[in-house]
Amino acid sequence: MSDRNTDTETHWWEKPALSLEAMPGPDEQALRAARARQDTLTKPQGALGKLEDIACWLASWQGSETPKLSRVETLIFAGNHGVTAQGVSPFPSSVTAQMVENFKTGGAAICQLCETYGTKLHVIALDLDTPTADMTLEPAMSAKQCEDFFARGAAAVPQDTDLLLLGEMGIGNTTAAAALCGALVGGSPAFWTGPGTGLDAQGMSRKADAVSRALVMHMKHCTSPFETLRRLGGYELAALAGAILEARKRRIPVLLDGYVCCAAALVLEKAKAGALDHCLAGHLSAEPAHRRLLESLGKEPIVDLGMRLGEGTGAAVALGILRGAVAAHNGMATFADAGVDGRE
Repeated sequence: MSDRNTDTETHWWEKPALSLEAMPGPDEQALRAARARQDTLTKPQGALGKLEDIACWLASWQGSETPKLSRVETLIFAGNHGVTAQGVSPFPSSVTAQMVENFKTGGAAICQLCETYGTKLHVIALDLDTPTADMTLEPAMSAKQCEDFFARGAAAVPQDTDLLLLGEMGIGNTTAAAALCGALVGGSPAFWTGPGTGLDAQGMSRKADAVSRALVMHMKHCTSPFETLRRLGGYELAALAGAILEARKRRIPVLLDGYVCCAAALVLEKAKAGALDHCLAGHLSAEPAHRRLLESLGKEPIVDLGMRLGEGTGAAVALGILRGAVAAHNGMATFADAGVDGRE
């Protein structure tokens, strides 16, 4: 059981840690202006509820009183996991590459949702022929691998976008997500373990046991959230974390998808409180642990439709809500414009 780390690979996490310390915040002036605009629109104050909050949140990160969603991009990262050897999924790892091809030909749910809600889809396959190591036996990634995939996620963020949607694909990745949550938040492996792609009770027991063995092996070495990601995560989780941090550097607002995506985001929040202020949770997954994870992150989901597909599908559906929020914020008449008497 080797630890695939070497003296030359230690402390790679200092780079993202430093970036988190220097990360920009929202534009407070734009936020005040957006809130003031909401108060002048032809409706009772607060009548559009969370739609108003969403519009103002977008304004604060885009730095404009009137936010826009002209250019919306979706990134789906795909990776394979060595822990599947422990029987943690009813599907073989070959399905990951097959689904990537399905994405490329437009046959997946996310393809249809992206077309419907107006976002460009980018699918990034991450060395699918070389899965991570089995985390029950050794760290999932070497430090160099984790750093490289983190950087690949950052590099995938488009140069010019109004909003970024993030999702993933990877057989076995809910096992990695459960292990990350157990290490970073606490609680029993069973607390964080769910059916994933359709495990029965026996399969869920095997999955929880694999998570438990991984935590026993690695917890004493999890000296930082990023080292925890290296040992218990996966290529796509590292890439997601890198993309989220890069978006923060550029003040790009982000819509997160489900359990796995939010587990990757948890790494950043545990490294620096407030690291996810530029992110909204697109939906509440039917994967049981997602609700617990969102509570830990302090995020409320935009929609709850019983979805558990991953692939960014929950974030894509939530995009429709954001488009409605922006349309109302920008397009409604003010009391003065409409000649409607305001509050006395």
